Amino acid sequence: MTSDPTIPRPRLAYHFTEGARPAVVFLPGYGSDMSGTKALSLEAWAKATGRAFLRFDYAGCGQSEGDFAAQTLGDWRDDALAMIDTVVAGPVILVGSSMGGWIALLIARDRPAHVDALVAVAPAPDFTDWGFTTEEKLALLSDGKLERANPYGAEPTLYTRAFWSSGEANRLMFGPIAFDGPVRLLQGQADADVPWHRTLELARLIRSADVQTWLIKDGDHRLSRETDVALLIRAVEDVIAAP
Repeated sequence: MTSDPTIPRPRLAYHFTEGARPAVVFLPGYGSDMSGTKALSLEAWAKATGRAFLRFDYAGCGQSEGDFAAQTLGDWRDDALAMIDTVVAGPVILVGSSMGGWIALLIARDRPAHVDALVAVAPAPDFTDWGFTTEEKLALLSDGKLERANPYGAEPTLYTRAFWSSGEANRLMFGPIAFDGPVRLLQGQADADVPWHRTLELARLIRSADVQTWLIKDGDHRLSRETDVALLIRAVEDVIAAP
């Protein structure tokens, strides 16, 4: 693990592999960290092929400092920007998983000169809108937090009013998304968290002419099986080779 005191906000843990540019940057999903199957598999691929690669933990997640409950979507976007500016210091290919796909889209839209391409796995932009029931939104507003059973772990998943409000302020899917680089969207049709038709709509909204949606009929939300990871690596190689 490496941490850099010059990066603003809590100290962030990361692993950076030097290599050919543009660097590939992995953005984890909500409540996830840099030690997942997709991140480690991409790192192994990057080392084998000589490609620069960065994986890191958002503040309050994994090995990074900070209180998870105090973080917002905007904070984690800023963490990603800090890592890109301070550690990578050059153009990037963003690979975002679930919420990480939302953050990747925000960065690609706002920093198009710094983002060469985008790959998203089960991207979940605007999930603070469509991913919560009316009752859950009211609970967030009245109680300041909401806990849900976590299908991926023993501890419940915590959402806060601050995170939800930040998500609502950063919604994307209300019109064209201004990014013109190559984009590959990987989506499981058996995903219980992100309906696959939302990813088709996302592909329509991204302005780039080079947008492909790859549907995996039996794929779940995580898309972490060996065949799924092989497809992810193929998608990254595809955008690297794109004109």
